[in-house]
Amino acid sequence: MDFYEVLEKRRTIRDFSNRKVSDEVLDKILSAAFKAPTNDHLRQFEFIVVRGHENISRIVSPVAENTKNIQQTALEAAAGVMDKDEHAMFVSALPKQQRMLIESDCLVLPFFRQMNAPLCHPVDQSSLNYFASAWAAVENILLAATAEGLACAFRIPIGNEPEYVKQAIHAPEGYEFTCFLAIGYPAENAHICKQKEINIGDRIHHNVW
Repeated sequence: MDFYEVLEKRRTIRDFSNRKVSDEVLDKILSAAFKAPTNDHLRQFEFIVVRGHENISRIVSPVAENTKNIQQTALEAAAGVMDKDEHAMFVSALPKQQRMLIESDCLVLPFFRQMNAPLCHPVDQSSLNYFASAWAAVENILLAATAEGLACAFRIPIGNEPEYVKQAIHAPEGYEFTCFLAIGYPAENAHICKQKEINIGDRIHHNVW
């Protein structure tokens, strides 16, 4: 698949089929993470792969309650002022938050090693380099999965989810949890949310100084 075709086809898909992702394909996809630019070139990433509905259910057990109490509540409060496409996306996505992680049957937990400045209390913008590196790695995974004909959906953890996951898998001190990343084959009738149409010419500005 051509690179620009991969960019065009990559979408967040939250409806998965029962088809299993082989270890060979998954390793190929995760290896793409290490091709991304990283802070200080250290590539301080670790990936925990969780398979099986019961195992995944234990890892994501706080998700349903947090979705209801935090995200759904916020959505209802902001419904009148949100962009209509954004609102439609959340209406579709929120009920699937826990289910999509379980039904993918292949949950990846990306961890990165946080050094020096604490993530949530950056000294300056460059203190976020570790977090930026982690998300550059996740983007490579999303594109690699698309190239292999797979679908991905990620959930950025909220509430007690980061600490719950770190304790559940006995994460070493200094490693931070990036996101829940579901990887699988899309369901035949998988819903794809409408993408906001962007006029590139309105977003690119040359010689503005």
